[in-house]
Amino acid sequence: MKAWQNFIKGIVRENPVLVLLLGTCPTLAVTTSVSNAFGMGAAATAVLLGSNVAISAMRKVIPDKVRIPSYIVIIAAFVTVVEMIMHAFVPAIYDALGVFLSLIVVNCIILGRAEMYASKNSVGASAIDALGMGVGFTLALLAMSTIREVLGAGSWMGFEIPLLSNYTIPILKEAPGGFFVFGCLIALVNKFGKSEPKKEFSCAGCPSATLCKGKCEETGKESEA
Repeated sequence: MKAWQNFIKGIVRENPVLVLLLGTCPTLAVTTSVSNAFGMGAAATAVLLGSNVAISAMRKVIPDKVRIPSYIVIIAAFVTVVEMIMHAFVPAIYDALGVFLSLIVVNCIILGRAEMYASKNSVGASAIDALGMGVGFTLALLAMSTIREVLGAGSWMGFEIPLLSNYTIPILKEAPGGFFVFGCLIALVNKFGKSEPKKEFSCAGCPSATLCKGKCEETGKESEA
């Protein structure tokens, strides 16, 4: 896979939130405002990039039996660093994100890319994969938070929008509104997003092919006749 294809797949075709449906807990929790969504996206991307690079670099020395605990320790180290940086430079966002910042350690997106990609590919490819997935995660959060904040509070990034501030839909700032917007975005991606071509299946890819010895193909031909 080319570098740009590896990067772009995390934005649309394999978007971690809207296609793979990972990280839904922080997605629903922090998207009440655009600033919080951007902070979570940036933090998750930084952790994803650091952990993917580190795990890929050490993939040949980490014992298979303890790979998951090892991945969690590596991810937790990067989460701690990101937390300290945000606490020092953007304390408002740090306080707003609260416990969800620490929960990046067990975020399915981070651990999933470590297990499924970084542990099997080179450092460069893993870094590009992390950036693509991180950007896709951030864009999904920004799209969802923009809808919820603009229509639910009549503001964007905390700045009041004339006219809209007088005609808000408060429920969009609540949990039911979050699920509604989330569902609508998933539906849009499924409708207009790029879909994978359907794969053809045959006995060649069946683990029981040696047992039936092609009888399924003969049965299929008889049924067609």
